[in-house]
Amino acid sequence: MKRLRVGILGCGGIARAHARVLLELQGEARLVACCDRNLHKAQALAAEFTSGEAAVFTDHHALLEHAGLDLLVVALPPYGHSDEVEQAARRGVHLLIEKPIALELPLAWRMVEAAEQAGIKTQVGFMYRFGEALERLRSLDTGPVGLVSARYFCNALHAPWWRDRARSGGQMVEQVIHLFDLLRYLLGDPVTVYAKAANLFHRDTPGYTAEDVSATVAAFEGGALGVVYATNGAIPGRWIKDFRLVAHKLTADFTDPNHATFHFTTGPEQPPLEVRSARDLFLAQMHDLIRAIRDDRPARTPIREGAKSLELALAARRSAETGQEVRLR
Repeated sequence: MKRLRVGILGCGGIARAHARVLLELQGEARLVACCDRNLHKAQALAAEFTSGEAAVFTDHHALLEHAGLDLLVVALPPYGHSDEVEQAARRGVHLLIEKPIALELPLAWRMVEAAEQAGIKTQVGFMYRFGEALERLRSLDTGPVGLVSARYFCNALHAPWWRDRARSGGQMVEQVIHLFDLLRYLLGDPVTVYAKAANLFHRDTPGYTAEDVSATVAAFEGGALGVVYATNGAIPGRWIKDFRLVAHKLTADFTDPNHATFHFTTGPEQPPLEVRSARDLFLAQMHDLIRAIRDDRPARTPIREGAKSLELALAARRSAETGQEVRLR
């Protein structure tokens, strides 16, 4: 079986997670090229994960023209997207693209159109969808879901670009979008969204224009509700991304996508079901994409899902800006 030739575009921190996964999948794929506007970052990634064997580029057009790729991992920051998806699609190169796939919907939907017209396989980096506890939930007969609540708590200054709302989209778009995608995965597409947000803890931090507290309520067909609340002012050094679900037949408490307790609430009394897993979510999402390429089937989170979850995140941000409930398409 031919190993897929993989390139990474954007050689920052998240790129290392994907490069590590590619080392574990050496029988199926290998990292052959690294590309970053900062030459030293591309060289460092190639040195660490390929002993310097991977080709190095500073321009993605040259990368796609000369590296002979089967798969491109796009690990750019939100403000860094341009025409990389269209260029890859034109050459038949499959894509794993980190979230958010863009900062504006017109660009996101152009990406979707290019990828779908070319027929390439795509995967967006919403790795929570691959949690073993979440998979177990979706295999159970839960009955109708009425409520999902989720929180994203952290406390860090992050990179300078992250603090700048114009370049990151803010916490709701860059981080909390994981939980907005989770709402869509569990409940479908919302009808309306209403949000509030503010910068309370970093008003005196130079260059910090992102919100650091937010709360969002999304309403779904049939009356189900999703509640997401987030802050960048919680416990330093801790990243809390837990969620809860109430359905007709069970209540689920997730400490993360791999760990949950399911309480069955109808019929004969049953003991709680606990799921505890050490599954590598980055590995699972890459393996799913490779299998999708091999088997000619859709990946779990194609690029259209990335655009729709971005649409929800941007709608929540717009609601917070205007004070009005926003109706989605």
